[in-house]
Amino acid sequence: MAPPRAIIHADLDAFYASVEVLDDPSLRGKPVIVGGGPDLRGVVMAASYEARAFGVHSAMPLRTAGRLCPNGTYLPGRPERYRELSEQVMGIFASYTPLVEPISLDEAFLDVTASGAAFGDGETIGRAIKRRVLDAVGLVVSVGIASNKLCAKVASDLRKPDALVVVPPGGEADFLAPLPIRRLWGVGPQAQAALADYGVTTIGQLAALAPGTLHRRFGRHGDDLSSRARGVDRSEVQPFHAPKSIGHEHTFGADTRDRGRLESTLLDLAESVGSRLRRHDLAARTLQLKLRYEGFETLTRQAPLPHPTRDTDPLYETAVRLLRGTLVEGRAVRLIGLTAISLTDAQQLTLFDDATRTDRLTRSIDVVRERFGERAITRARLLRERPVRRFDFGERPQAPSADPGGEEGA
Repeated sequence: MAPPRAIIHADLDAFYASVEVLDDPSLRGKPVIVGGGPDLRGVVMAASYEARAFGVHSAMPLRTAGRLCPNGTYLPGRPERYRELSEQVMGIFASYTPLVEPISLDEAFLDVTASGAAFGDGETIGRAIKRRVLDAVGLVVSVGIASNKLCAKVASDLRKPDALVVVPPGGEADFLAPLPIRRLWGVGPQAQAALADYGVTTIGQLAALAPGTLHRRFGRHGDDLSSRARGVDRSEVQPFHAPKSIGHEHTFGADTRDRGRLESTLLDLAESVGSRLRRHDLAARTLQLKLRYEGFETLTRQAPLPHPTRDTDPLYETAVRLLRGTLVEGRAVRLIGLTAISLTDAQQLTLFDDATRTDRLTRSIDVVRERFGERAITRARLLRERPVRRFDFGERPQAPSADPGGEEGA
């Protein structure tokens, strides 16, 4: 008889903030907020547990965080450093099983069902992972172990920080029953409000509802909710998902009507999007522009690229055409973003000789930047502009969750 599945969800606690404390021990015990200064118009990327005690959380406007925690330490964030340590941690995960599904830089699912003979049961492997990550990298990881991804994810979130929670096989429904329904994948604020009409506030109460009731209210999604509430999740750990889109966006410190500044910002964003496409050996067939005006009105426009590409120049030229066709004269822009979509394997670039030659050059530039820093080689036009703070998104798929908090949920 085959052993029950053993799935681990491993989640680095307050990852970005913990990295900052790791590199600067004088920050230990202090409220640390990553994302920028409290007077900027961006959002919090991560907050230490000391900062969370003041009510600060991810996706909160930095100015709100500044009011809640005026004496916190505010840092801009260092994506390259976070990626470096993430790769070390993911390497530790991979030493226990090839079935590792990264969800973001700071969390992953592992299927260790077949690893028992070499490393022990799921709990033994979970404890070993926690110890190795702390010893080798200096970071704390919370771990949930269960027979499926749903319960493993819920378990790792329950007793943070430094959690290790085991859900015994067959005990999934009992484990979930007393928990609030917001813990369940697919139950956001709207679903919570709808379920309140039935007097449902816990997962156990949700599981007790007749499946037909949920189907009538939510359709097929109601059927899924009924299964999840009973602890049923048959989804597999997928070692790799190619990203469906790759993008960057920038929020200006003050709304701008300067078209030259907007175009220069697009050039910087196009450089970053192209670099990440090359990192994934992907090319884009379509480009999407995002503009957010004063007053938060947001417009998106997209256009096909001349051919599949991951080179900055065609990305930038298409972006400028989109901007000129979208920008409303006289209106100030708060945020601008660029996203590559309709991604394809970069092998198709061999159909375009010029693109192939350009790609070899840009890959060489990428190598220099990876070794000596992002600004080691840059375009002359960008040297005349203020450096752009970018937020990258869309590179890794996210696990379905009722909590959109991203890294801060760690």
